[in-house]
Amino acid sequence: MQVWRDILRLGAEYLAGKGVPDAQVAAELLMARLLKCGRGFLSLHLDAAPEPRHVDAMRRGVRRLAAGEPVQYVLGEWDFRSLTVTCDRRALIPRPETEELVTRVLSFAKTYANPQPFVVDVGTGSGCIILSLACEMAGGVFLGTDVSPDAVSLAQENAMRCGLSGKVKFAVADGLDDFDEPQSIDILVSNPPYIATADCALLDPRIRDWEPMNALDGGVSGLDFYERLVGDAINVLKPGGGAFFEIGDGQGGALRKLFFDAGFDDIRIEKDYAGHDRYAFAVLP
Repeated sequence: MQVWRDILRLGAEYLAGKGVPDAQVAAELLMARLLKCGRGFLSLHLDAAPEPRHVDAMRRGVRRLAAGEPVQYVLGEWDFRSLTVTCDRRALIPRPETEELVTRVLSFAKTYANPQPFVVDVGTGSGCIILSLACEMAGGVFLGTDVSPDAVSLAQENAMRCGLSGKVKFAVADGLDDFDEPQSIDILVSNPPYIATADCALLDPRIRDWEPMNALDGGVSGLDFYERLVGDAINVLKPGGGAFFEIGDGQGGALRKLFFDAGFDDIRIEKDYAGHDRYAFAVLP
């Protein structure tokens, strides 16, 4: 009789043979999802006989992973800061680097003059950034926009899942084009597409073939969306308001120049834990 220990071992070995990264972790995540428990509690189930339906589901999940599908999409959900959000091909997979973007916005909000700031997340995708901000900030008005109706639909589902649908609104919009009122936004945050078009073909297939390309391709230089956002931010940000971007490695100098040329103050380019350019921040005088 097979027990979970056998199923887990066979699944991990099969995934490793197919070149799936962190095969053991991936197999454990599948098992934990099926048993509705954390990975740390899997040892309590290893010697138990799995139900046939769980064996079938485990096999389906392993086959999807072996075909190159990201584990986050196979699981259908992923943790981001204190939230668990639905995760599928309508939007990028939430990543730890983006959690740190939220941290920087929160630090600014604590010292910002307006205790009820209007916060806008452009290119919201799954909604993980704006939902986390709404969850962790004491007050504010929160809006997430995306050019993709599918992404906005996913973000709205996540707002409901996280109990934040009454606090965060979402809209289909292209950048800041629909903001006609000048000096209306206190905090602008965005993780826009920033990969140069030529580099998109070189991405890991688990990214290139599964995640939405319109959320990855940043144009010939990778800077198309930053140029638009910085130019529009001059008009829509309130004096003293802040703009926060996640950026690609090596783009720090270009972002610093964009902010400087547009007349921003307190320009900061910061690195992630791996030492790569990852965050750009500036304040409108």
